[in-house]
Amino acid sequence: MSQKTEKPTLSGQRIKTRKRDEKEKYDPTSFRDAILQGFNDTGSDLEQVSKFLDTAGSKLDYRRYGETLFDILLAGGILAPGGTLAPNLDPLKTSRSEVCIFDAENDLDTLKNYAQVITKLIRRYKYLEKTLDDELKKVFMFLKGFTPEQRTKLAKVTAILLSGGQITSGVLIKVLQDHIVKDGIAIEFLIEVFKTWLGEKDTNAVLASLRKNGVDSRLLEFLPVSKRSIENLSDTFKANGLSQLADYLKSQENKNVKKELQTQVGELLNDNTPLEEVITFVREQMKKYALPDNEVAVLLWSTLMSIVDWNKRQELVQEQALKHLRQYTSVLSAFTSSTKSELALLVKVQEYCYDNIAFLKVFEKIVVLFYRTDVLSEDSILKWFKDGHVPKGKNIFLEQTRKFVEWLQNAEEESEDED
Repeated sequence: MSQKTEKPTLSGQRIKTRKRDEKEKYDPTSFRDAILQGFNDTGSDLEQVSKFLDTAGSKLDYRRYGETLFDILLAGGILAPGGTLAPNLDPLKTSRSEVCIFDAENDLDTLKNYAQVITKLIRRYKYLEKTLDDELKKVFMFLKGFTPEQRTKLAKVTAILLSGGQITSGVLIKVLQDHIVKDGIAIEFLIEVFKTWLGEKDTNAVLASLRKNGVDSRLLEFLPVSKRSIENLSDTFKANGLSQLADYLKSQENKNVKKELQTQVGELLNDNTPLEEVITFVREQMKKYALPDNEVAVLLWSTLMSIVDWNKRQELVQEQALKHLRQYTSVLSAFTSSTKSELALLVKVQEYCYDNIAFLKVFEKIVVLFYRTDVLSEDSILKWFKDGHVPKGKNIFLEQTRKFVEWLQNAEEESEDED
């Protein structure tokens, strides 16, 4: 008689999930309700609001609900996609607070007080700095969903936070959404930001921030495509009292034009283009872009010195430099028809010879060559020697040219005696 072997069964203790391992449900509405209740108690007193937010951070999870917190401070409630406020599913509870930037008075002092609430908050909870940056990048994408007045308030507060260093100008790049740019909202918002920002900080500080974050090179993109030109942007800035930014745009355009011209002239010279054609081309570009002759003279010098592989040995570079420059004196003399252009060229030569140590002893030889080939006049050389030079290598180059200058002075005196 056979006996069946009893099959093994699974048995054991049920493992209970530890409380610390339980994943807490993401519940921004409860967080919102707690903040709104606190604002209810404080009323519109921003000092009390700041104190409440300071202490509430120990009970409420700012790290997890930081975006919701800034939504409330900005718009009074949770922002849904598109810029509308998410409703409260509980009809007995409110979904928004009037203690927010969008409901504040549209004057700078009031908005500064609201910005101060944010500043105090991120100073107390440093991790909220990045959250604020991310929040503004998100909110900028909703600009079309806000009213013009709300956009103006947001722009002013953004400028206040920029001037205080709480955010970086890189956040402005997020305004460049096609639908926002197309409707002209992007450029209107940017102008409002600049108006307030330049009222708080000097132009150099603002431009430095824009350059650091790569915004300066993208200013044109804030204009609709059909209006996208330096002239239109410059006129828009001027019409809104931002002439300092219009001047900056002009200088940047001038810089880009000169950089392009230098490249083109270098290519022509490397291709052995007849010098008369090079001179004609440069004159056409001067006229087209209204370039002054003193800037062109300096540009041509830089071009001539960049198309050669210079010998590293000081004793050999002198002969090489004079031989090279002698070929192109006709090009230089065509654009040194004024004392201003001659002095600009002389100063540029001085700086170049000082910055490139192999040329330290060549300066006087270059000056003499340029004098004999009508690139530089006697008067310009004497003026440079007297008070037209710059500090770079001053003593070295004044001593180098002393005998030549004395010869020029004597020749001038003899000429006056003959007259």
